[in-house]
Amino acid sequence: MTTTVSTQVAIVGAGPAGLTLSHLLAEAGIESIVIDRRSREEIESTIRAGILEQNTVELLRRIDPATRVDTVGQKHEGIELRFDGEGHRIDFTALVGRSVWLYPQHEVLKDLLALRTSLGQDIRFGVTALRVDDAETTTPLVIATDAEGQPLEISAAFVVGADGSRSVVRTAVSGSHGSGYFREYPFAWFGILCEAPPSAEELIYSNSAEGFALISQRSPEVQRMYFQCDPEADPTAPSDAEIWRILQARVPGTELNEGPIFQRDVLRFRSFVAERLRAGRTALVGDAAHTVPPAGAKGMNLAIADVVLLVDALATLLHDSDERLLDSYEERALSRIWKAQHFSWWMTSMMHVAPGASEFDRRRQLGELRSVVESEAGSAYLAEAYTGWPL
Repeated sequence: MTTTVSTQVAIVGAGPAGLTLSHLLAEAGIESIVIDRRSREEIESTIRAGILEQNTVELLRRIDPATRVDTVGQKHEGIELRFDGEGHRIDFTALVGRSVWLYPQHEVLKDLLALRTSLGQDIRFGVTALRVDDAETTTPLVIATDAEGQPLEISAAFVVGADGSRSVVRTAVSGSHGSGYFREYPFAWFGILCEAPPSAEELIYSNSAEGFALISQRSPEVQRMYFQCDPEADPTAPSDAEIWRILQARVPGTELNEGPIFQRDVLRFRSFVAERLRAGRTALVGDAAHTVPPAGAKGMNLAIADVVLLVDALATLLHDSDERLLDSYEERALSRIWKAQHFSWWMTSMMHVAPGASEFDRRRQLGELRSVVESEAGSAYLAEAYTGWPL
């Protein structure tokens, strides 16, 4: 037997976008149901990086008095660009009066899940969305199976796809899952987590002749580091000693604190923007709508920006039967999305060594880096984009 439930907004995906949307909708007096194919434990234990823009942090503080962003998270007032063996600090505070916070995404999710469950949010874990029917009508229907594998239908006035880069909802909006604009990158990041104190107070983005490296941190006891690698690289192949040799060679001038490596992975990345973000009473937010390479630290922040736009549109639609903000949602969201795509591409192309790059390419890239660090205007653009444009 099929179970059918009704709500004003059905949200597919209990990630940062979906949970933030459910909270802002509740503040606006709009009921929602959130579903996710994962268990709560899986959501909270999937470790993912997180650089939060100041806009995102200010929103989290407003909606959640218990957020740990200021206790567990770490405020960073700049980053270091390293090339030609020298470091150059980009001082965000001095340039644009803003900062970022290093606060992993799974910690944000723990906060949001605790908040929403404490306020009685209907969140259904282990529910797999199969498709969205009648997306163009005023009563779209989410077809799913529940945690026991039984058929479930959610009838709503609006459906939001916040279900990540493998979005099921995207097909209902764009006509096919893969419909959109892609850019594949010819390199990936080899990432490690290790037990060691931070090697630097702020993130180091290092461009070397051998390739890129990023020196980051998770906590006072754990470091997160990446180096550029082939997308087909086997994360189990190199020894710990080889990993440390590669990392140290790519950050000349900084002595890295080494320690036992307890996690390693290869992160492939691409740029993607869905062909459409909204069809009828169905819309996309977050990774369901777009993905960006991680060098620009835009992923979760861009998702939150989508949500801020969409919640206002849904409030005017459901309270006032006014579709004008909803009709402009796609255009307004895409304006920021393409700016973020450009910034992410720019940081990626400026910091990485492309396969087959010529000596001209290398020298031009170093000239670009010098243009940024030796120009207040160039540094200010990087600081402004990295810390986030106003919502």
